[in-house]
Amino acid sequence: MRSTTRRWRRRTLAVATSTLAAGAFLVAADPQAGGTPPPAVPAVADEVPQLTETGVTAGPASVSGGGTSTMAASARSVCAPGAQWLRVRFTELSLRGNDSVTLTGSRAGSFTLSARHWPGKAFHTRAFEGDCVRVSAALADPASRFVIDAYQAGDQPLAAATTTVAAVGDVCGSSCNQTAPLVKNMNPQALILAGDNAYSSGTLTEYKNNYDPNYGQFKAITYPTPGNHEYNTSGASGYFDYFGARAGERGKGYYSFDVGDWHFVALNSNITRTAGSAQVTWLKNDLAASTKPCTAAFFHHPRFSRGTHGDDSSVTPFFQTLYDAKADLVVVGHDHNYQRYAPSRPDGTRDDVNGVREVLIGTGGRGYYNFDQSSAAVQEAGNTNTFGVGKLTLTATDYRSDFVPVSGRTFTDTATGKCKKGVSSPGFSVGADPASVSVKPGGTASVTVTVGSTGGFSSATALSVSGLPSGVTGTISPSTVTPPANGSATATLALSASEAATGTATATITGSSGSVTHTAALSVSVGAAGGEAFADDFETDKGWRLDAAGSDTATAGRWERGDPEQTTSTYSNQVKQRGDTTSGANCLVTGRLAGSEYGVNDLDGGVSSMTSPLFTVPAGGKLTFSYTFAHGDNATSADYLRVRVLDGTTPTTVFEKTGSATEVAGVWQTATADLSSFAGRGVRLLVEAADASTASLWESAVDDIRVTA
Repeated sequence: MRSTTRRWRRRTLAVATSTLAAGAFLVAADPQAGGTPPPAVPAVADEVPQLTETGVTAGPASVSGGGTSTMAASARSVCAPGAQWLRVRFTELSLRGNDSVTLTGSRAGSFTLSARHWPGKAFHTRAFEGDCVRVSAALADPASRFVIDAYQAGDQPLAAATTTVAAVGDVCGSSCNQTAPLVKNMNPQALILAGDNAYSSGTLTEYKNNYDPNYGQFKAITYPTPGNHEYNTSGASGYFDYFGARAGERGKGYYSFDVGDWHFVALNSNITRTAGSAQVTWLKNDLAASTKPCTAAFFHHPRFSRGTHGDDSSVTPFFQTLYDAKADLVVVGHDHNYQRYAPSRPDGTRDDVNGVREVLIGTGGRGYYNFDQSSAAVQEAGNTNTFGVGKLTLTATDYRSDFVPVSGRTFTDTATGKCKKGVSSPGFSVGADPASVSVKPGGTASVTVTVGSTGGFSSATALSVSGLPSGVTGTISPSTVTPPANGSATATLALSASEAATGTATATITGSSGSVTHTAALSVSVGAAGGEAFADDFETDKGWRLDAAGSDTATAGRWERGDPEQTTSTYSNQVKQRGDTTSGANCLVTGRLAGSEYGVNDLDGGVSSMTSPLFTVPAGGKLTFSYTFAHGDNATSADYLRVRVLDGTTPTTVFEKTGSATEVAGVWQTATADLSSFAGRGVRLLVEAADASTASLWESAVDDIRVTA
């Protein structure tokens, strides 16, 4: 018997590697060009772990370059409309000679990758501000090649995107039951351990009996290093047995991972660490490969300490390599106390420009050591009688380090610093929303102009527009805006077309502050007199925005612009998603791909919405469009296809089709709606679809939208 309610699970897609033609430079799945990307991100077997900030989404992309002839490729972009920033994932970066790939954010940030930036496995780059990353390749060697297959995108400004890392050493100990709650309250993305994690010999039994009952709850987010007590057991076998692959390769124990825009390196200070050792050679190569603007390292033995063990010069090769690479933080343990040092050179000389700050956090729960030694470096803070955990709050440009004491203790400490490779100079960007607008002769339209601040920019910026079609004038109000530091300010560009206006042009909106100017492109077209105020056959990107309000709940099958693939129900033999359009090749469709089963790419999980560019409704305005919707007999009246008019933020429903407990096949139909009550007003269309009750089959598509007088 067949269940009356079906549920389809979305399958994770495997990576499909394209075959490149000579000199090829491909963009196979640009999220901007297609509306919304398929939600499944390709999985790769071997990559540098990338832990993300809150509010980060991910999607697939396909930008690749290389071939059998020399080339200097034109730029292509990876985009996530509405995002504040993006970072992209490389699965291959084989560059020869002086060949390079340059990444540039649509709002701010640029970085050029060379042959040294390939860590031997897939990796995510640093983040770039804006909702697109432009990829420009300069490839002269026919053996050069690169592949980008995914991106991560943030929903808040990069300067506000933070990650939290808990840090502690010398842990269990008889008192780690006091420090474990601190880690839990921090709710960190990662917990780093500075060694001596399970006393007193780091056996597997001690890990299970002493460490695991308290810190085992954090195992999924723990990135450990071994201490000297782990090596009281031959080869630190208990340590490697307990943590498994997370501890790095057995016998080595050094590895790296990324947290937000920080690169973390775990080192093993219990094995050979001379300047020419395999570990230090690996460290140099690892740091050279990283594109991240901020760097931290952690290991057990401190280079500097006023505690019982004192300074340890044997880890100087670690410190020297980190100093040379402009690293920012080092976290260590070994002495059972808390110490914070001024940014230092490897010999201990204070260096507030290029020095590395060491924080010793040997306070996880094992006794206390006094300060009974001198140190070559400058100790800025210290405590010898408080258990606690370090809390690292990290952004793409700076850090804050806090010592958090256990309950009943009052000692705290805070330090802040800027990432040496992350400090950006003040700047600004200019954007237009929508990026494409239509105005009819005798009509008007409006565009929002945004000036965004980067690097603390907060100066007055004058705005102007040029290059409009014949007969179209534009006025920006206010004509000068001042964004807050790392924020944004907006103005309105009012367009007015004369009765004789005609043509299409790409206008330029210019922002000027002092001697610096930035621009944004705006496509402006003039419709036929007395004719269309807005029209879209979805053959080109007119500036529709997915989830513009940030309130969508759909988990699969979201709206996108593209060429739909037909699906047929194996239960009812009905066509559900049509593989045609009413004109051209593209339409607006929920999950355009057919997938391996007819329910794989349908709408799931809730509401998905697309919002049109702004347009002005003419007198006697009428909306016409083509649509199709289909569902299974597991649909309900809570499922719908809906068109609304957004007047500011107020939505008015002008069309709706709801589900029912019967099979409905996909058929193209035509609908009209009276918009005369909105005459003279600047509005947007909001196209929504919902699988809003129990999981059901739901497909929708819209094509050939027109608003006419």
